[in-house]
Amino acid sequence: MSVTGTAERWLPALLDAMRAENDASDNTVQAYHRDISLFIAFMGNRPAAEAEREDIEGWLAAQEAEGMAVTTRARRLSSVKKLFRFAFLEGWRADDPAALIRGPGKPRTLPGTLAIEDVDALLAAARNTGRTPADRVRNTALLELLYATGLRVTELVSLPVAAVRGQPRMILVKGKGGRDRMVPLSPEAHEALSEWLLLRDKAEDALPRGAAKSRFLFPSRGKSGHLTRVSFFQTLKQIAVTAGLDPTKISPHKLRHAFATHLLQGGADLRAIQMLLGHADISTTEIYTHVLDERLKELVLEKHPLAE
Repeated sequence: MSVTGTAERWLPALLDAMRAENDASDNTVQAYHRDISLFIAFMGNRPAAEAEREDIEGWLAAQEAEGMAVTTRARRLSSVKKLFRFAFLEGWRADDPAALIRGPGKPRTLPGTLAIEDVDALLAAARNTGRTPADRVRNTALLELLYATGLRVTELVSLPVAAVRGQPRMILVKGKGGRDRMVPLSPEAHEALSEWLLLRDKAEDALPRGAAKSRFLFPSRGKSGHLTRVSFFQTLKQIAVTAGLDPTKISPHKLRHAFATHLLQGGADLRAIQMLLGHADISTTEIYTHVLDERLKELVLEKHPLAE
């Protein structure tokens, strides 16, 4: 084994490459940085760049002993595997000690979703949640858009205002890995967005002369320039309380899953759901097949000649 450099120096190079070549988001880059830093810390005084397969497997075993979730262990291993694969390809290390390590199997379970009645209650409550009329209009637009499109929360809060100008029937969304996709807008989402755009543009026009106007649909004066995921998460909890729902059981991700589940229940096919959700692989979308299984079961029980 020959090693050039240290893991501490490999890490920023890897993250820069992810940004440049894969258009990785800040959230993804930060997650890789955290995971790999944990492994470097685990190695202690021993150089992480010289780690062998047994070291990485020992790290995984230690996490399992601590009761770490399978999904967390699998993600952390993926991050470390990427680091050593990167070092090997760059010629900084003569071998890849993580290449043959198999991670813990990820459970293929459907995340929690929401009933149609719950979504209706949230949409109605959004119209009455917020300190100001503008806040309430914005909250309505956020929820109508999220449920109509199934956007990831980051895609939602960072959506450019240009994407919804001109009353489009579909909007272009930049998703994970820089992949673009088109998603349709419902009439309700159109109406909510039109009302929000009037108030948003009026507020932007009232800014002091020389102040830069925001390019985001949901602007904020914070560092990001747009509404943050945390802020939207908190707002959604407030809307859930107004709707009479348990706020601990409501999240943006559950609304995304509700979008997919309700479409499948209505007859949409799995490939269409994959495209709308922006999944690179159909296997990711297949967690929703239980919806189809239940529909087929009901069909047989209700329509089969021997079902009576």
